[in-house]
Amino acid sequence: MAKLWEKTYSLDSLMEAFTVGSDPVLDARLVNADCVSSMAHARMLSSIGILSRAEADSLVKELAGIIELNERGKFFISRSDEDVHTAIENHLVRALGDTGKRIHTGRSRNDQVLAALRLWSRGFLFSFQKACLDLIGRLLDFAEAHALTPMPGRTHTQLAMPSSVGLWAGAFAEELLDDAALARSAFMMLDCCPLGSAASYGSPLPADREMVADLLGFSRVQNNVLYANNSRGKFESIALEAVEQAALTLSKMAQDLILFSLPEFGYFTLPEELCTGSSMMPQKRNPDGLELVRAKSAGISADVLGIKTTIRSLPTGYNRDFQETKGPFFRGCEAGLGCVRIMDLTIDRLVVNEGRLRAAFTPEIFATDRALELVSDGMPFRDAYQEIGRSLQDLGARDPAEALAKKRSTGSTGNLRLDVPRGQAADHIAWTAREEKLRDVKIGELAGRPVELFRDPLK
Repeated sequence: MAKLWEKTYSLDSLMEAFTVGSDPVLDARLVNADCVSSMAHARMLSSIGILSRAEADSLVKELAGIIELNERGKFFISRSDEDVHTAIENHLVRALGDTGKRIHTGRSRNDQVLAALRLWSRGFLFSFQKACLDLIGRLLDFAEAHALTPMPGRTHTQLAMPSSVGLWAGAFAEELLDDAALARSAFMMLDCCPLGSAASYGSPLPADREMVADLLGFSRVQNNVLYANNSRGKFESIALEAVEQAALTLSKMAQDLILFSLPEFGYFTLPEELCTGSSMMPQKRNPDGLELVRAKSAGISADVLGIKTTIRSLPTGYNRDFQETKGPFFRGCEAGLGCVRIMDLTIDRLVVNEGRLRAAFTPEIFATDRALELVSDGMPFRDAYQEIGRSLQDLGARDPAEALAKKRSTGSTGNLRLDVPRGQAADHIAWTAREEKLRDVKIGELAGRPVELFRDPLK
């Protein structure tokens, strides 16, 4: 079948292989998204008289058939197709003849790929938000269950002050809430429809861009047609930066768990079903999942930087360089979601060893508490600091739980105020459910059936 840019000559085979690159593999993710955006485009072309109602109906029906083939693993993108957009159009031409040839009227592969990526991103961000919120809920429950379970607080990795497992878990829950808020902001920025921008400069046809946006469940049209094109790569980096922030949070959590589950610490025990073994050493139970979370966090940061570096110096308008942003975008998003799911599984099955935690409370950890007691008796803090510093050997053992309970200011060990992050999480859950349902209803009405725009590779 013909390429969408078919000329009177054939492309050199080496150049074809080089320019096509990994698109046939990467674009498998975009089949459903491209089909539903083509459905909306067909309905719009019918509304302005370019297609008859019967032609639009036949296109929508055939596009729904492609979605069914794709969901059964029977729709393929060949190297000769170049990408998902050509593969779908060639299928329509084979099935519908001239009607299939009309589907591309008034659009370019530029706004096609923008729309497909935007729809995929929308589905991904919903899945990512929900996974983050599951983990946040898990951490808050864990924090509540261990609110006063003693855990040494550390700075510079050295013993610092009394802390608790509840404070540790609650800290990560609240950090992830901020990461989820960033993902929500990214969604709101991406929630605009680029279709109708064509090859960056619009079309002389009376395209109804608002109709297309509404059919696809976007909250608005991306107004300036040239900016629509220039936002490619930039919008993907914005979404992936939200993922990166969550990955940074998870990397620190993974490092803590790796360290504190060492036999020398023994604060936590990782369940054996989450640990791999050594090919040589029979005794080994390795925290490979946590190590990969740590490594994938670095990879996601590299993916974000790769996208931004690719687009940094591009001139206005479409450039083929944009093709190179798809791989890191998909890879980074899917890695981030995988990291969230692994940490949720880990926290769910983590064993807390309270005896080892209490045993780590040597007298020196209470030095600051003792200095502040002297301050409460009237001694200037600097004098109290000096006195305790000179007599550390005289500090006696204390009950860690009693020390934790005394700290009652908001967010401290004796007053975690878990109701605050629970309320924030409830707001995120309600918003995500509302927005996802709205989009699912729109896509379902357009396609005549539910359509999965993002498929979780780990499910």
